[in-house]
Amino acid sequence: MRTLRYSINVTLDGCVHHDAGFTPDEEFMDFWTDGMRQADALLYGRVTYEMMQDAWRRPASGIWPDWMETWEVPFAEAIDQAPKHVVSSTLRTVDWNAELVQGDLEPAVRRLKDEPGGLIAVGGVRLPLVLAELGLIDEYELLVHPVIAGRGPTLLAGLRDRIHLELIDRRDFASGATALRYRPGA
Repeated sequence: MRTLRYSINVTLDGCVHHDAGFTPDEEFMDFWTDGMRQADALLYGRVTYEMMQDAWRRPASGIWPDWMETWEVPFAEAIDQAPKHVVSSTLRTVDWNAELVQGDLEPAVRRLKDEPGGLIAVGGVRLPLVLAELGLIDEYELLVHPVIAGRGPTLLAGLRDRIHLELIDRRDFASGATALRYRPGA
């Protein structure tokens, strides 16, 4: 069975909004690039899919935009090439190497996990909450930044039942951020 890993940036006070004050640097982007390369599929909801596509899809010209630092290009290339599965009740079609997840979410994700392959990376805010409620997330990877946002959406807000986690990996960054990876435990 494939592993479903939820990965997200989070502030010390739990904010997961992409504008919460996460300042990307080369070390930070290398971490996300490695994670993207480990995944052989991405699972996104509509909002995250569209946000990532707007930021990271290779332009029709084939030339990455001037605003992109050279150390961001490997991440852009990795996400651009990755197969994507998009959960949406409003989109009728997707492209960017993507397919829509059709039907009831739980059996559809279980089918994805049962397919041959390795890691499925999931991102976003609302979809991971539903997946956590269904017990479908195998690993939680949090890149905790030394920022207090004071407002914004928070990590798995509204989760009905507590999920006990076991730490399986930790990495500290020069910026003061820490990557923590957990799996559900007893």
